[in-house]
Amino acid sequence: MKSAKRNGIAAAAAVGAVMIAGSAVVPALADGGQHGNDGRGGRGETSKHVLLLSVDGLHQKDLDGYVASHPQSALAALVNHGTSYTHAQTPVPSDSFPGMVGQFTGGNPGTTGIYYDDTFNRALLPAGTTDCKNTSPGTEVALTEAADKDPNALDAGQGLSGLPASILNMTGEPGSLLNPAALPVDPATCKPVYPHQYLKVNTVFEVAKNAGLTTAWSDKHPAYEILNGPSGKGVDDLFTPEINSKAPAPFTGDWTQDNAATQQYDGYKVQAVLNEIDGKDHSGSKSAAVPAIFGLNFQSVSTAQKLPSSDGLTGGYLAGGTVPGPLLSKALDYVDTSVGKLESALAASGHAEDTTIILSAKHGQSPMDPAALTRVPDGAVIDGLNAAWKAAHPAAADLVAFSTDDDIMQLWLSDHSQGAAQFAKDYLASHPAAGNDINGATGNVPTSGLSKIYAGSEVAGYFGTKTSDARYPDILGIAQTGVVYTGGKSKIAEHGGASADDRDVPLVVSGGNDQHARTVDTTVETTQIAPTILKTLGLDPNKLQAVQIEGTKALPQR
Repeated sequence: MKSAKRNGIAAAAAVGAVMIAGSAVVPALADGGQHGNDGRGGRGETSKHVLLLSVDGLHQKDLDGYVASHPQSALAALVNHGTSYTHAQTPVPSDSFPGMVGQFTGGNPGTTGIYYDDTFNRALLPAGTTDCKNTSPGTEVALTEAADKDPNALDAGQGLSGLPASILNMTGEPGSLLNPAALPVDPATCKPVYPHQYLKVNTVFEVAKNAGLTTAWSDKHPAYEILNGPSGKGVDDLFTPEINSKAPAPFTGDWTQDNAATQQYDGYKVQAVLNEIDGKDHSGSKSAAVPAIFGLNFQSVSTAQKLPSSDGLTGGYLAGGTVPGPLLSKALDYVDTSVGKLESALAASGHAEDTTIILSAKHGQSPMDPAALTRVPDGAVIDGLNAAWKAAHPAAADLVAFSTDDDIMQLWLSDHSQGAAQFAKDYLASHPAAGNDINGATGNVPTSGLSKIYAGSEVAGYFGTKTSDARYPDILGIAQTGVVYTGGKSKIAEHGGASADDRDVPLVVSGGNDQHARTVDTTVETTQIAPTILKTLGLDPNKLQAVQIEGTKALPQR
């Protein structure tokens, strides 16, 4: 789903600090004021269970519009019996990995070390390295389907028969489904670095486990075993069917290329959580305690926003970018129905009153207005930059060692000097880029499609990390609103950037005893979900390392 590109990866010339170094110190968001319909919003702040629902791509505007037009919906019930934080924002980059990691650690990328799901590390060795003394550092870190034993299999290579119907029998320990030969190598140990080892700080799951509580989660790649945290043991039951595997007939391509397929895929994760509410593991075959922290990630809204069309329906939003088009409307209905099933299951199991539901999103999607779209093939931009570098440095390798470009541009350079970063910045700022609009009409955008470019130490400053950090990109380009870096015409929106459409997501906290809708209009971040989860469970948010580093506050009192 990403457009990461590899260019001479082995040539990272300057080695940053070791992979664990460089945690950020980011100013904390202060508790804000609250404004609502009734000052008595909830009867209590604590619950036995927290169910987190991440509806990727969902904007606050989407939720507002859906609740207004569907007042009897399950989503409306959450809003009408909870606290809505109507100015919530995701971290930057607004990608799935930093977004989800932020919600479960309380930290931004400079603290967690997670800048995207597919990045570059100047200190680690390439996957498959066995001669660690004589191998130059610098390698891709792909926390995607590329890390699976079998990226084409829904079970990631476990070998289940009868797929996809048997997918609920997938292991709850997906680390066993990662291919060690596809993982970067630690030069100190000469061993593969698993996702949970790559995370710099602990997670809410680890804090809950240390308190004797049970945990579960459902997400889209086995690499989400990163949520286990550095201990590797945070999540008791982690269900991660591979979304980028081949979908069965009648679908073609992976599960994201047809919205009906995405809904079918999301349905497996919904059923896993229904089984957990029923006192079983995700498979429904074994008895288990209802988790203290559990939930899932929905992809249906996200693909309905990105696909130009699917299942005979037009994707994205209608002209103006406010009203969902037919495909997106159908996806929102699907999510609402699924949320209704979860709410009903909680009621039937007797857990409605001791469970707090948190609704949010890892990221939004940009642009909402189809007229704002400009698709820019990033390969041509990078080729031009490399050519300019070689013209000035005839003996040099390609300047761009690795890139991740969606509606953000992150470049890791083979020359890690400030001078090389400034060269790249100057080039990008002085060259237009070719693109095409929603109708396929061609044209150019200025400054490579970027509105702001950070280079070298400026990037470290942006993320609040040290210049010795081996992970941050040498170039961070904030895309102009509507620019999506993609070849062809298969996408009408993306995420990863810093625009309002990327970052303005809903955040609703609905406790079992909350009786009235409340609104908090202070700006908050989705990283505040992590300390809020622990506080809701009666645990100490300061047990989270990112909370200590950044001073992340729990969400303002309900």
